[in-house]
Amino acid sequence: MNTTPHPDPQTAAGKVLWHFTMSLDGFVAGPNHAMDWMSGITGRPGVEEEYIATTGAVLGGRAGWDAFSGSRPYSDEWQGRVFVLTHHPEDATPAADVTFLTCDVAEAVQIALEAADGKNVEVLSASIGAQLIRRGLIDEIDLHIAPVLLGDGVRLFDDPGGAPVRLARVHDGAPNAELDVRYRPVP
Repeated sequence: MNTTPHPDPQTAAGKVLWHFTMSLDGFVAGPNHAMDWMSGITGRPGVEEEYIATTGAVLGGRAGWDAFSGSRPYSDEWQGRVFVLTHHPEDATPAADVTFLTCDVAEAVQIALEAADGKNVEVLSASIGAQLIRRGLIDEIDLHIAPVLLGDGVRLFDDPGGAPVRLARVHDGAPNAELDVRYRPVP
């Protein structure tokens, strides 16, 4: 078993990944999908290149698309397809290599997996990810926990009244053990 504090590098294995950088208090974006809170936060060296190499398609939602339309995940180096699930494709801002889907989330995942051509599909939407996890269609949840408390915004998983979703960690100790992190407030 891997005993490093990080999981093994991501592999292109046709997985459906729910992938986000998240604040310590569980937010993946600030109010109105603001991402300025990520300024100055550094990640593991090479992590962006790792995901550029292993991601074949991205599945996102309309609210995120509207907040960031025209921008691609990662950088212009990533050349995969982007799928945006929406109820109203007719008023969406079009972009190259972006397909607006109006189907069920399970069908959207199948379309994205076909387009990913053996690489992974990254789900970059909190609400779509929550729907997929309830349907058993997420293979892994890949989180980068940032040392910041937002207090407001878009939660990774918001399911009032829902049953707990048990997870098994894939690295660093027992699969059902809590993950210990320790931070100090920066003055």
